[in-house]
Amino acid sequence: MFQNKRKYISDDIMQDLSEYIASVYEADYEDEDAGKTADEDGFKLLKAPSAPRTPKASNLASSGRSSIPRPAAFFAARSCDSSPAFDEENELSPELSELVNSVDESFSEMLLRKIDEKGMSDAECYKKANIDRKLFSKIRSDMHYRPSKNTAISFAIALELPLEEANDMLSKAGFALSHSSKSDIIIEYFIKNRDYDFFRINEALYSFDQPLLGV
Repeated sequence: MFQNKRKYISDDIMQDLSEYIASVYEADYEDEDAGKTADEDGFKLLKAPSAPRTPKASNLASSGRSSIPRPAAFFAARSCDSSPAFDEENELSPELSELVNSVDESFSEMLLRKIDEKGMSDAECYKKANIDRKLFSKIRSDMHYRPSKNTAISFAIALELPLEEANDMLSKAGFALSHSSKSDIIIEYFIKNRDYDFFRINEALYSFDQPLLGV
């Protein structure tokens, strides 16, 4: 899809993006290029992460914590402290009923609301996000539909949402942008800079061997 020579983003932006990734990336695995310090284009590679540390017994003792599993009686006692979810007539308690009835808007509801607020038509939005019409119809007709993370991000970018609202939309689909994912960091970088061009974003993702949006 993209040639070796970048077409949509400049070397300066790629350098800035590379430095941004290096500054926030929180890898939880060994990088295949751990022995390298720069890629073929001269961009700095991320350092391989150190192995996770296991708390020492002495530290656990000083903090008052224990690594020994707690007995079942402990959990039984803790459960008695909480208010019951059901009353004597096997109906929801007032506290649980209030929580159930105060469910936040769903991904589908937020998506449709944002489309209206942006003055876009449904077709304009899903075409810009490169989402199939049938998939959009499923999301529109099912208030509780859970899209994939790729789909949720594509809609957030198509709607040109600021980072806070983009994260809010993702959370309603059960996702979040993570600093342990290079693709998420790249998406975050472009949203922070209010750059919602899919060609530029996908070219950056491709340059770092990450999955593309709307594919």
